[in-house]
Amino acid sequence: MMTTLGYLVFQRITAARLLRRMCLLALTVPFLTSSAISLATASEKENKSGNASYAIGLWGDLPYSDVQAQTGVPNLIADMNAQKLAFTVHDGDLKAGNATANSVTPTTCSDALFTQSLDYFNALKSPAMFTPGDNDWTDCDRPANGGFNSRERLDRQRQIFFSTKFSLGQRQLAQAVQKEPLCLGVNGAVPCVENRRWTVGKVIYATLNVQGSCNNLCDTAPDPEEYAARNAANIAWVKETFRVAQTRNSAAVMLIAQGNPGWDLSDGTRAPLRDPKTLAQTDGQPDGFQEFLLALRAEVIAFRKPVAYVHGDSHYHRIDKPFLDAQGRRLENFTRVETFGNNAANGNNDVQWVKVTVNPRSREVFSYQTQIVPGNRVAVPAP
Repeated sequence: MMTTLGYLVFQRITAARLLRRMCLLALTVPFLTSSAISLATASEKENKSGNASYAIGLWGDLPYSDVQAQTGVPNLIADMNAQKLAFTVHDGDLKAGNATANSVTPTTCSDALFTQSLDYFNALKSPAMFTPGDNDWTDCDRPANGGFNSRERLDRQRQIFFSTKFSLGQRQLAQAVQKEPLCLGVNGAVPCVENRRWTVGKVIYATLNVQGSCNNLCDTAPDPEEYAARNAANIAWVKETFRVAQTRNSAAVMLIAQGNPGWDLSDGTRAPLRDPKTLAQTDGQPDGFQEFLLALRAEVIAFRKPVAYVHGDSHYHRIDKPFLDAQGRRLENFTRVETFGNNAANGNNDVQWVKVTVNPRSREVFSYQTQIVPGNRVAVPAP
């Protein structure tokens, strides 16, 4: 009898414990479900509001040799394709400043060069953007590059890379295009269709046809008329881009061009020397940038939010803040980003790219991480 009673008591206690657990589970499951729904809803709202973070890839001044064209750039593209990128941008210079004798891959300014480059861009899984570089057109009048008419080569690039409003790449992205006939081609005024603008989330991006080599005011066949027209178009595009950013309450602006205009007096080996207050060039060379920089500075100050200016040209990867106001004070909201570029002496050594994480909810919006492609390591091979 005592054994039976003990067993009955045990059953009742066990049943009570089981009932309590079932009640607790009944209360908990709706809470967990509600939390999951809340998290999903919050994520959906974040995406719709444009506050979700994403990553982009920046590269340029490549390829400059057969090994870079045949090995380095394919490795780089594969590395970018292995990462989930919203888009990529090549900031110009599809070749070296002068053609390479006995090269297997195209190194003059022939259409074959543009075809090779188009194949690279369309090998990228994400939308691929491109802005022309001086080696691609302003320097094409050099005998070593084939002695082309530089305006004609830019016209040809407009036909090949910029014939629609969409980006290049396997996934395409619609862009705003500077359609006004403000630039000059070989036959007169033409639209500056290479100047593009697009938005991802709450950030606005724009490309600008700003060139190295004095912005087409020096070298083999300077073209002051072409420069003046394009410079005015670039300034108009900058102003319109910031006007759109203000209207949309954008979190940040990123501008991408080829030429390094020089920002101060610090490094004459890699950029024009410039008075950082007046932005006037001080090295005696033709100044193809002052008017543009003055307009850009005014817009950066008025915008107040983060502005990134991406360029190539001088082949020295760096991220810094070289832009000062007229009183010599650093513009805290401005960041210069120079992408990697050719280092011919070391093959694929600098065939690398820059990954930018874009988070509109963060204070600075842009954060940067260099991407050293394992297959392109030369001095210190990948483990």
